Amino acid sequence: MGSSINDFRRRGLLTSEQLRDRFAATRLPRNPLDVSLPPGSDQWPAELRKRLTDDLRLAGVLIPIMQRADDLTVLLTQRAADLRHHPGQIAFPGGRMEAGDEDLCVTALRETSEEVGILPEQVSVIGYLDAMPTMTGYAVTPVIGLVEASAELVIDPIEVEYAFEVPLEFLLDERNIQHNEREFEGRMVPMVEFHYDEQRIWGATAHMLQVFRKYLLK
Repeated sequence: MGSSINDFRRRGLLTSEQLRDRFAATRLPRNPLDVSLPPGSDQWPAELRKRLTDDLRLAGVLIPIMQRADDLTVLLTQRAADLRHHPGQIAFPGGRMEAGDEDLCVTALRETSEEVGILPEQVSVIGYLDAMPTMTGYAVTPVIGLVEASAELVIDPIEVEYAFEVPLEFLLDERNIQHNEREFEGRMVPMVEFHYDEQRIWGATAHMLQVFRKYLLK
């Protein structure tokens, strides 16, 4: 039976300090190429598992928690339609690691600044998730950050079509998780999605949100 929003409020999971506590013990992955596959992936076709684990390139994304006056929200973007990878899909701000990046946290913060204008000094990094793979050959490390309320978005239209925010309460409510399937080489692969305000959040982004919410619901 799914937890209600009132349950979350009573348990005090919707404050920035509670988020800090939940992720305090997490660290950047020692081996960011050692990716975590979604539950049920042992039933996936061998070719799909191979694609998601072999010859991966490093990337980092930020899961930006926006500290609004009356709520915490999660910032997401819709990628520009003419991008080479994941065009038009919902994603966290981020991208591939560059030679000058000290680590994948720096990568995530740099890319976030470039894509949506949130400066590194406006983000308080509170934790990390295990690296996760994408179909386009990246091992993506999610960085979790609390964003100052004063931060203003400046969208780079080359990278991002638009940005939007989803209330943290919505993502924590199990009733908002949709279980679907996707065909891959003649076989149906299970997947989860979130649908919010006509936005379809699926794929690697939905998997990251699933892992993220599990930390909060322990």
